[in-house]
Amino acid sequence: MTTTDRLVETTHAAISVRERTGSGGPTVVFIHGNSSCKEIFREQFAAPELARMRLVAFDLPGHGASQDARAPETSYQIAGYAAMTEELLAKLGVERPLIVGWSLGGHIALEMIGRGFRAAGVLISGTPPIQPSIECLMQAFNIDPSAENLTGKRDFTDQDALMYATATSATDGGLDAHFLAAAKRTDGRAREIMFGSVATGAPLDEQAIVASMTVPLAIVNGEGDLFVRHDYFGTIPYGSLWPHGVVTMAGAGHAPFLQTPRAFNALLAEFAAG
Repeated sequence: MTTTDRLVETTHAAISVRERTGSGGPTVVFIHGNSSCKEIFREQFAAPELARMRLVAFDLPGHGASQDARAPETSYQIAGYAAMTEELLAKLGVERPLIVGWSLGGHIALEMIGRGFRAAGVLISGTPPIQPSIECLMQAFNIDPSAENLTGKRDFTDQDALMYATATSATDGGLDAHFLAAAKRTDGRAREIMFGSVATGAPLDEQAIVASMTVPLAIVNGEGDLFVRHDYFGTIPYGSLWPHGVVTMAGAGHAPFLQTPRAFNALLAEFAAG
């Protein structure tokens, strides 16, 4: 196995890609969340259960080691991220991958399916499938109207970055400095434009997408995820939800693949095996 990092030019931005070679099974593509980076999936790149698979992770435009978007108003919407991902995967020669989408990354994955992208399967984590409206956002997420919305805040203070990175990415060992740096590095326009576009109804209807999906869908959430309303996942229909249903992992928060990696990787390997 060989792991490489490189920049790949797209029409949206130059994208930083981490890729590990593999010899069997589907290619697994990982899409990270808001104000994060590709390194959040480090435990999957090191997992023996996934050793034979080709793994691809990348930094979204305006995140990590990727460039800021050349056309922010377009690229920083869910549809823009989806279009960029499709373009990137075509350049990498990736066909019919299994997509693992975390938080914002899960919304991007569902948007891709709604756009007709052909995948072997989709695993989402911390991603309630929503209709793009304020009413549905309030039903699906724990949003405190009296508190500042960091998810859509353009300019982070150092304290904002620490709070957001801790809430999304901390483990029992504390917060990795790289994830704090990623939150500080993120182009604030990415948060502002993305959240604003969702609130005004720009993305596709994810409830309709998961209800009509024919490719396998897995949902794996952390029991301690404070961002999502766990009961919401049981209120919508699914067309191709895997036999385990909606999995809630004990001991994990918003990022179970990072916080309880052994259990998560076992589920991912099972899902990839079909």
